Amino acid sequence: MSFGLFAQEEGFKEYLGEVYDSETKKPLVFATLTLENTNISTITNTEGEFSLKVPESNTSENVIVSFLGYRTKRIPMLQFKAERNEIVMTELVTQLSEVNLSIPKDARALVRETLKKRGENYINNPTVMTAFYRETIKRRRQNVSLSEAVVNIYKAPYTSNRTDALKLFKARKSTDYSKLDTLALKLQGGPFNALFVDMVKYPDYIFADDLFEYYDFSFSNSTRVDDKLIYVINFEQKPGIIDPLYTGKLYIDVENKILTSAIYSLNITNRNLAAQMFVRKKPRNADVWPTEVAYRVDYRERDGKWYYGYSNVLMEFKINWDKKLFNSVYSMSCEMAITDWEENLSNDIPKYKDRIKSDIILTDEAIGFADPVAGRIQHHRT
Repeated sequence: MSFGLFAQEEGFKEYLGEVYDSETKKPLVFATLTLENTNISTITNTEGEFSLKVPESNTSENVIVSFLGYRTKRIPMLQFKAERNEIVMTELVTQLSEVNLSIPKDARALVRETLKKRGENYINNPTVMTAFYRETIKRRRQNVSLSEAVVNIYKAPYTSNRTDALKLFKARKSTDYSKLDTLALKLQGGPFNALFVDMVKYPDYIFADDLFEYYDFSFSNSTRVDDKLIYVINFEQKPGIIDPLYTGKLYIDVENKILTSAIYSLNITNRNLAAQMFVRKKPRNADVWPTEVAYRVDYRERDGKWYYGYSNVLMEFKINWDKKLFNSVYSMSCEMAITDWEENLSNDIPKYKDRIKSDIILTDEAIGFADPVAGRIQHHRT
């Protein structure tokens, strides 16, 4: 399902569609659609589909469609149809020779400089963001538990050490316990699992000062997004490091030293150490360990400042039962997309009792709503 609020609000129009490659016709996953001159945006799902809700007062604006490595499109809202809209994107080919020679040749130094400049390049005022969050548990390919929520994020400045505060606006769930194999998987942390993937706000989860030297960094290729030259930086933990660290790619605007996206995964070679990181409780007659832990975060730009726009986490677990011939395989995923935001000029923060706690289990909190079913998600700790 594509992102959107649970019910069609008055004064809004909803447009559905798909974004795909002009040559291969393959859907483009996580393409961003933004209503020009506003903070309203959405993102395509794993089938390349989107749902964009636009205030009726803004239907004369343009929609900006962007995707890494493709030419950005600007489409007048008036061209969108009430039914399904097809958006075709053309791939960009960028040569490394286009890169300015003044760009650092040291990949490690470029990453350090990018993280240090977050106060200059990212929104550094308190904001209130509206986000759509969902979490899913699957047993093999069958949905077991689906939960979704609309949350308000009271985002602290990127230079502040204060943790962002979350308030639950609306939530619902659907669980089929008959598929749970006597094992009830639950995701602890709810929306915080997706929020903490904001690497610019929370760099210490990946690149803390005492961990930074444990990684090797190297240049990969270059690409473009929104007509900006983007360098792709590979990173991986150095040989000989025992603790599970991360490997992945950082997408950096080389001219302005801005992290625009990051895609990475946890090294789970040592399954016992990986299990200690994520498994909080398990039955005595079962061994549980992760077989895949993957992350993604995307940032968006408005008026020259960047901000957290989308993140997702995918975790796959294997459960080995005593006295059972076959293993059970479960996947847990969660994702969160910012659909709108505004400056929090008064710097108001919800009272502690009204905030979502970082150890929340959303499936326990979501009591269900009567409006139509849409979708769901999950991550971090079980």
